[in-house]
Amino acid sequence: MAFTLIHNNDARSAEKAARAQADARGVPADIMLPRVVLMVSVILLVLIGLVMVFSASTVEAISNEESVFSYVGKQAAFVLAGAFGAFLVARFMPYHIWRSGPVFYVFWGLACALLVAVLLVGTEALGAQRWIYIGPFSLQPTEFAKIILVIGAARILCDFNEGAMNLKQALVWGFVLVLIPLAFLYETQSDMGSAIIIFMGVLAVAWLGEVPLRVLVPIVLILAVVAVVAMSTGYRADRVRVWLNPWDDGEGGYGTGFQLIHSYYAFSQGGIFGVGLGNSREKFLYLPEAETDFIFSIIGEELGMIGALAVILLFIAFLYAGLRIAAKAPDDFGKILAGGLTVMLVGQAFLNMACATGLFPTTGKPLPFISSGGSSVISSLLIVGVLMSVSYNSNVLTPYEQRRNNLNVLRVERDEPVDDSPSERVSRRGRAHRAEAREFAGASSGLSSSRRGSGVDRGAGRSGRGSGRNVDGRGGGSEFESSSRGRSDRRASRSSRAVSSSGERRPVRDEGAKASSSRARSGGLRLGTGKDRTYYDDRRR
Repeated sequence: MAFTLIHNNDARSAEKAARAQADARGVPADIMLPRVVLMVSVILLVLIGLVMVFSASTVEAISNEESVFSYVGKQAAFVLAGAFGAFLVARFMPYHIWRSGPVFYVFWGLACALLVAVLLVGTEALGAQRWIYIGPFSLQPTEFAKIILVIGAARILCDFNEGAMNLKQALVWGFVLVLIPLAFLYETQSDMGSAIIIFMGVLAVAWLGEVPLRVLVPIVLILAVVAVVAMSTGYRADRVRVWLNPWDDGEGGYGTGFQLIHSYYAFSQGGIFGVGLGNSREKFLYLPEAETDFIFSIIGEELGMIGALAVILLFIAFLYAGLRIAAKAPDDFGKILAGGLTVMLVGQAFLNMACATGLFPTTGKPLPFISSGGSSVISSLLIVGVLMSVSYNSNVLTPYEQRRNNLNVLRVERDEPVDDSPSERVSRRGRAHRAEAREFAGASSGLSSSRRGSGVDRGAGRSGRGSGRNVDGRGGGSEFESSSRGRSDRRASRSSRAVSSSGERRPVRDEGAKASSSRARSGGLRLGTGKDRTYYDDRRR
């Protein structure tokens, strides 16, 4: 017969085959559930955002002599654009491309170019120069740069953990790819809020990348001291003072504390169940930026504490889904990337809500998925696309399934056909059982003959002892008895083992030696004495 070894040497084809097998197997529940929770939470947050943008912007649109649907129409267009971009990222851009190849460097260079463009041709609004106007639309590059910086931190940390770069190289690349753009952003745009959000994402990357606490804690403490010093000088010190007491703004509450005071009014009027959708009073130009940075205050006023808690729970569900996707990622880069982006987005959401409720000084950052603004909603949906890309690529075969599928197949080619019918299999088993029975019968007969031979010898010995003489008439009957008994014992020991056709020795129980004479009476061979007895009937064979 001939043997043929079937295997596949093409690694890429094997990977595609494994992916096809995983897809054909279906998506496990521990991968599908976070994906569903993520999509449901995002859809609900986007729908809440569209409704609340429409409700909060109608009065301002009328005051600007625009259609009441102007704000919500633009927001819907941005949502569609962001959803399309998220679909492309999720389905056609595997997250591995952010680590290998030039894709990351292309987007990183584009983000840095936009940050420089803000400095050169940016438009100043609300006391900060952070926007670039392209026709009727405005672009805030910081919303996209934060994604690239977190991806860069994840890339550097994974390369360091896997030994692709040493500590010195990791520090240099981290300084170039992350710290320099972040410092430039903070210095040119005075954007403390974006710096805090990016720091939260980088901190999550370091935590998920298992950076030792003895390294992580001093870095956090140093950055915290730097943040305190930065907020204790200049206009940020006045903002902190107003945050502690908004009525003490030097103008009796009509100065820089005006926005926070009316945010308090919105929450107080909303109560538990709210004043009703569309019935807000603060949106009548009392609360500045009601449809963007302080839209959470309008939610608390119109939908009450119930609506505000619902939004918080949706962001917690998003956090749970993102972290579960990170936990099920097939490699460390997917885990760190998904976890870092999730923490950064949810951290921005809670930072916005903390500013609206007065738990943190005002930073001017929008509420993801809900606040009006194209850059915010598109960047948030792109983050969702990256998370879904990690989830889609997590549906891989388990190690057990991989070992099973990687087994080589040994094909046996026989020269003549083999009858493998059920009747033939039964016949083969019967022949094997009959052969084993014949072997056992041969062993039993050999044991009986050896016992009979030893009995004859013992009889001769007894006769020798009785006469006191051996065969030639001289004395020495004890010598004759010992020699004959030794010969019979050796014959019994040789015949007390049966050898099967496969060469395996089958020991026979020695207890049956004393009962061999009962075969003539019972018609069979009885092995064993006392309560432990087993009968074998030779006549049945």
